[in-house]
Amino acid sequence: MTVTDDPVLLRTEGHAAYLTLNRPRAINALDHAMVNRIAGALTAWERDPEVATVVITGAGERGLCAGGDIRSIYEDARTGGGASAAFWRDEYRLNAYIARFPKPYVAIMDGIVMGGGVGVSAHGSVRVVTERSRVAMPETGIGFVPDVGGTWLLSRAPGLLGTHLALTGAAVGAGDALLCGLADHFVPAEHLPALLADLATHPAREVLSEYARHAPEAGLAAHRDWIDHCYAAETVEEIVDRLLARGEPAARETAGTILARSPVALKVTLAALRGAGELATLEQVLEQEYRVSCAALSSPDLVEGIRAQVIDKDRAPRWSPPALAEVTAEDVARFFAPLREEADRT
Repeated sequence: MTVTDDPVLLRTEGHAAYLTLNRPRAINALDHAMVNRIAGALTAWERDPEVATVVITGAGERGLCAGGDIRSIYEDARTGGGASAAFWRDEYRLNAYIARFPKPYVAIMDGIVMGGGVGVSAHGSVRVVTERSRVAMPETGIGFVPDVGGTWLLSRAPGLLGTHLALTGAAVGAGDALLCGLADHFVPAEHLPALLADLATHPAREVLSEYARHAPEAGLAAHRDWIDHCYAAETVEEIVDRLLARGEPAARETAGTILARSPVALKVTLAALRGAGELATLEQVLEQEYRVSCAALSSPDLVEGIRAQVIDKDRAPRWSPPALAEVTAEDVARFFAPLREEADRT
């Protein structure tokens, strides 16, 4: 393997260490080996007194990272394997490590940043978006539930904005990413090369103060009234009813978006978000997400959702059950049950 073939490129320059996700054809989707390589690099750089700042970027023009390698998850779920659970265990540990990393961790959230891409960036201490950023946790569209600490982040967004993003899977630009607490600074994409170079010789805070600009308008801010009212409902069914009853076209369009998602995933997502809001630490939330993710492996909607969106691309998933009213409380509770490995430790 040549250096340029490596899916994670590592280098140091001056007092900065640079980590580049290097699978541009797959928008730098993460696999297990990449997660382990990132964790190993961070451990080494944490201990290296010459490294003052860590920077993560994505190769290519399309984005930092589109998420995990869901084709692999699809095959694993179809065959009843355990590779996905092992991947998630290490990925979620990496997310927690990034959140507590003791040195400035600068995430360049340029282009597409979704799912696992949010996990390796939005827990960092310095999060930079550009006019090209599209940030999302789109899991309900594939019969899955926001993970990688996404329920921690979204449960702490202002008002009910996080619930809106979690249920719809909507992608947001720079202004809304800042509004929702998923990013810290807006830097025009044309300034990124200079910013990256300056991080090698100057403190991160000083560099960002030079390059950060006023962000584009946060579009969601104008919709806070109906978002906060509708998503305060107790159930997903009532949320949809409230959206449909509103006069704003955007609210009614949102109801249609939600109704196209996996009914099971929607109800589990709402429960996960509300549970995350009551938990005190990111680690506790990641433990909850790990239970949910492992349970999803045996849910027919995960395989069907990936099939419809990624494998066959017919965009016509056949959810099971197909309607929100058919998803029972017991169906939802199954996703939060302690795992066998937890029971073995008690």
